[in-house]
Amino acid sequence: MRAASREPRAASREPRAASREPVFGFGPEWLLADGKPIADAMVLSHPEQLDRLRVACPPAVASAVLAGDPCYDRLLAARPHRERFRRALGVRHGQRLVLLSSTWNPESLFGDGDEDVLAPLLPRLTGELAADEYRVAAVLHPNIWFGHGPGQIRMWLDRARRGGLTLVEPVHEWRQALIAADVVLGDFGSVSYYAAALGTPVLLGATHPAGLGHDSPVAAFTRQAPRLDARMPLRPQLEAATAAHRPLPEPASLTSSAPGQSAGLLRQTFYRLMGVPEPDEPALLAPLPLPACAAPVRTAPIRVVTRLLDAGRIAVARYADPGRDPGGEGEAHTAVHEDTLDPSRLSLADVIVRYGAPDDPRLGPPADWAADVLRRHPYCALAAYVTGPGSCTVLPRGGRPLTLVADPSAADPAAYASALHTWLAAGKGLAELGERMTVVTGQAAHEVLVRPSAPTRSTFRPG
Repeated sequence: MRAASREPRAASREPRAASREPVFGFGPEWLLADGKPIADAMVLSHPEQLDRLRVACPPAVASAVLAGDPCYDRLLAARPHRERFRRALGVRHGQRLVLLSSTWNPESLFGDGDEDVLAPLLPRLTGELAADEYRVAAVLHPNIWFGHGPGQIRMWLDRARRGGLTLVEPVHEWRQALIAADVVLGDFGSVSYYAAALGTPVLLGATHPAGLGHDSPVAAFTRQAPRLDARMPLRPQLEAATAAHRPLPEPASLTSSAPGQSAGLLRQTFYRLMGVPEPDEPALLAPLPLPACAAPVRTAPIRVVTRLLDAGRIAVARYADPGRDPGGEGEAHTAVHEDTLDPSRLSLADVIVRYGAPDDPRLGPPADWAADVLRRHPYCALAAYVTGPGSCTVLPRGGRPLTLVADPSAADPAAYASALHTWLAAGKGLAELGERMTVVTGQAAHEVLVRPSAPTRSTFRPG
């Protein structure tokens, strides 16, 4: 991220300073020694900053160099790989990625006072947003991680993580997550401003700290961007922010004076200062690497609302550990991951789920694992072993093992298991379903093949 404070546009002021105070980082106390610039070159990304420097510290103007923004240039260059970044984060067909971002400030989204918004907000997001329609990830400023400690952060956000939240690596992978995002829920920090510069909808949960200059680009942005009301239901606000979104022109125009040219301008400056000629080959920035896969792991109990539509079509909406019953038309049941934090929830589960490789010797063949689950949990109606991004083995009580297969980019196969459970619980048979069912999540329809599983060594047939 940006150097020093990592706040956007170098226009944020010293925390809690009055608006007439020097721009943070631009005052004489930071830039001068014995009345002279301490740096041979002070790199700025836009003439707007140069104007501020002339007011804040005129003697430092001689050392100023306009060289664009290499961070922004890397974002622009990596945009063609957006779908790859989305797949790396486990975003599936029909899902929207909600990216939460907090900078390092007592008044930020993840602050340190009574008005802290993010910690209680995250489990609400994973509980109120249907899991197969929304993917939730969070980018926290590195100083949040190292100020409180990674263990403390993970403990504070444990409930949301069990509900499917992914915490994005804060130094090397935040840009990829930002490119992948459909909407950003943020504050006055640089990630929110970069999101706006990329044209991504931004909803602000914390807006204008006391030390943010009233006439700065960031302050103008926080005045124009829509606000989040944490007291109200979240999904309607996210949908409204997306539907009504019109990109603001200022963030893109004020982020860099030379988009795509920062590498050349910076190298030119460096070699001038060294007093040696530049190399002949072009100056290039390292491309953003493809992050490791970070599919969501939901071990919190899932409340599933389903409806039988027509001709083998089943609508499924899954909510991770919702604070209240999600409601909605249809029947409801509970699906619980075998590794849930509270094992007592397994005794009440209609569907028990596990994710793993089909040949994991610790668990045995998927059908054997499922038979063992139904043996140990007599009130469970169906066990589902998710064997890959588009497949799972299911065993209904009183039935035989089945394999459900769909496009790997479609919904989580656990949703297909819940759809099949709904079909069978309604008294409908597999013969009536045939070899195919359609699972509807939100506006997306997923075609699922229903096939008998290959036999295993198990001879147990649960009754």
